[in-house]
Amino acid sequence: MAKYRIAWLPGDGVGVDVMEAARIVLDKLGLDAEYPHGDIGWEFWCKEGNPLPDRTIELLKKADCALFGAITSKPKEEAERELIPELQGTNLVYSSPIVGLRQLFDLGTNLRPCKGYEGNPLNYRDGVDLCVFRENTEDLYSGVEFFPFPEDVFDAIKAKNKKIARFEKYGLDKLAVSMRIISEQASTSIITAAFEYAKKYGYKSVTVVEKPNVIRETSGLFVRTARTVAKKYPDIELWETNIDAMCMWLLKNPLDYGVIVTSNMFGDIISDLCAQLVGGLGFACSGNIGKEVAVFEPTHGSAPKYAGKYKVNPMAMLLTTKMMLDWLDETDMANALESAIAKVIKDGKIRTYDMGGSNTTLEVGHAVADNL
Repeated sequence: MAKYRIAWLPGDGVGVDVMEAARIVLDKLGLDAEYPHGDIGWEFWCKEGNPLPDRTIELLKKADCALFGAITSKPKEEAERELIPELQGTNLVYSSPIVGLRQLFDLGTNLRPCKGYEGNPLNYRDGVDLCVFRENTEDLYSGVEFFPFPEDVFDAIKAKNKKIARFEKYGLDKLAVSMRIISEQASTSIITAAFEYAKKYGYKSVTVVEKPNVIRETSGLFVRTARTVAKKYPDIELWETNIDAMCMWLLKNPLDYGVIVTSNMFGDIISDLCAQLVGGLGFACSGNIGKEVAVFEPTHGSAPKYAGKYKVNPMAMLLTTKMMLDWLDETDMANALESAIAKVIKDGKIRTYDMGGSNTTLEVGHAVADNL
């Protein structure tokens, strides 16, 4: 029996391609694992009306963790049009399976390292080494949305806050509402994880990124919670900044920052900005981490136009694999993989199109494996 059971979730498009590259590397490393396949993504939405089938949920319950490729997401009306005829008009509504996994398994910590490797021609500036901690289950991704706006909900809110009354003139059938939900418990958890990471790896500050001057209640709660948590870490400074200013400062002075912590939507945005500092989404890895299970994924999309062409950069997936090995406490393998990745990038002989080369996804995977 293998030591680890890793759910293999390629998903859609280039997710399948980059997962093949990951398997080349894992096999060369000799990780003692089995990789049961899980159905997830657009294909299963179209033919089953569910992009996250129950069988895949059951598979993950029996796994140590999951490696995930990419998924396709489309707007509500477009998604319904792509259902098989038998399922159209049955009130099915598409929802992201990765968001579903995060909420179902309480994967509250989304960890997104962004590190610039020597020799990468896409680096914005040498020496960038950032890690974004993004709360993963709340905020505007909670899934509490209304369209049209129910009258009883509108009236209940109006009884507490008269400001909403000014929207009544448009008609409730013309209003769409998404609720931003922030809890002290989830905020404490993600902020504590950020400070623990800073403590473990020697970062001298943690920057909390929100917008409390405008979004007073939800961002205000997040920032107040950060101040409370920071008291337990007197050797680490707490920096506070607004999301708009942080985008500017990251472009101007990226070397000033190390650990960043924020809520779900802001984290989604700012982690892509950080990824671009170190070469783009082709180098952007992430982990969705809970108390008992974790799902590791590159942060790029499924890029349908490149599906099956083995054109895209697999480094994000390979760095994601490194994160998974760290989480499994296979530290030697993780370090060896990162060194091999760094060497391939520095040598510059094997590069995909985004880096100015012409090599395939699998050729990069083999090059990294050859350097292990």
